[in-house]
Order: sequence, then C-alpha cells, then structure tokens
Amino acid sequence: MKKSKIIAIIIDNTKTLLGALLIAILIRSLIIQPFYIPSSSMEPTLLVGDRIFVSKYAYGYSNHSFPFSPKFSNNRYFYKKPKQGDLVVFKTPADNRTDYIKRLIGLPGDEIQFVNGSLILNGKKIKREKTEISELTRCGKFILNTVTFIETLPNGVKYFASYNKDGTLQNSKKYQVPKDHFFLMGDNRDCSKDSRFLEDVGYVKKLNLVGKAKIIFFSNDTNKGSLLKFWNLNNSFRFNRTFKVLR
Repeated sequence: MKKSKIIAIIIDNTKTLLGALLIAILIRSLIIQPFYIPSSSMEPTLLVGDRIFVSKYAYGYSNHSFPFSPKFSNNRYFYKKPKQGDLVVFKTPADNRTDYIKRLIGLPGDEIQFVNGSLILNGKKIKREKTEISELTRCGKFILNTVTFIETLPNGVKYFASYNKDGTLQNSKKYQVPKDHFFLMGDNRDCSKDSRFLEDVGYVKKLNLVGKAKIIFFSNDTNKGSLLKFWNLNNSFRFNRTFKVLR
C-alpha cells in the first residue's frame, strides 16, 4: 500500500473520530448527560449506585453546561426558571467544579428556617405526613436510624424526605435567598451537605445550574457487588429502579 494512501486513510479515520467526539460533546453539553450518585444524601429518592440522565436544556445554558466549565461567558442563555421541588444538578459555589444534586426548596427572595425539626418556608410550615418507612441509612462511616415523611411544597410538589429518628436538626438560623440564587437541600436531611452550610455550599446562583434530573437508567447496589463482578449482577443490580422517572 502506498504511503500516500495510508496517510489518506489515517486522515479520514481521524476526521471520523473527531466528528464523533464533537457530536458526543454537543449531546452531553446541550441535550442530556449521565451522572452517577456516589452518596446517600438524596435517599430515599436516589440511592448510592444510581445512574441518572440529566436534562441539560431544562434551565438554559451557561459555561457550566460544557466540559471543564470554560470561562467564555458570565451569562445564562435561554434561561428557564427552576421550580420548587426540582431535582437539580449544579456546580458547587465553593469551587465551581464539583457536581452536586439536591432538591430545590427556596427560590430568590424566599426565607427558610428549621423550627423544632419542622421546615418553615416564608413563615409557613411545610406540610408533611409520616410514612411507615423506617430504616437504617448509611451516612459515610455512620449508620442513621431514619424515619421518612412525605413533604408537600406550596406548589403541590410531593417528595420523600428522611430525618434521623435519634435526633435531627431542630432549629436553625433564617436563610434569606438572594436574588438570582437558589436554596437546595438533600432529601436525606441529616446526611447532606447543602445550602444550609453556607461556607461549603450555600446559596447557588443561577449561573451554576447544570440541569434537571429526569430518569434513573441503571442502578447497582455497590454494597452487594461491583459492576466488574458481572457474574454477581443478579444480586446487586436493582431491576426495579431501571428507567424510573424522577419527581
């Protein structure tokens, strides 16, 4: 084979690969992106080992929509305001790099506080109904004895929220959400670093929004086996969570 023909084949294959890479980046940046859940901060809604798809166009686009968050703009384009109760993926304000997923509780101007263990939003207690779900939940190196409630936000969105039965957050300061910022919390209230921790996460500005969680497409219980141990998937794979729509 002539050298010129070999070079032509290499160039053609390179173009094909670059084209495929560009398409993959555009899909990941503009349409949908997979994420892995590494912690129990969103239990019982999301479990460690869940893999989810996140809509990248749900709230419009910013530099954080793209890989490595290139600093090409400080604006958000085609912006759509998030709604209370949304499961939001965002870049933490602390480093503008780490991806977190939490539930949106407070909109700009809202006032949030915990009083005697109850969540207070704009002076009104969030309605919650105790369920029969009571279980042991792993929180890092610790095990929490949790009880789960169904909470209902003012816009009617319902979701499960777990609290430590042996002693939970009873009272907190008042959080006043600034303009163009949001207040987000984990559904596993006593095992979540979120907007309540002002120095670590705090209020999340709209520029840092990455997308809205839509569906679980795969879930594997890491306590029962790794994906690499494919022969054990029958025990670790959570079939009942496959293609579960998130709310």
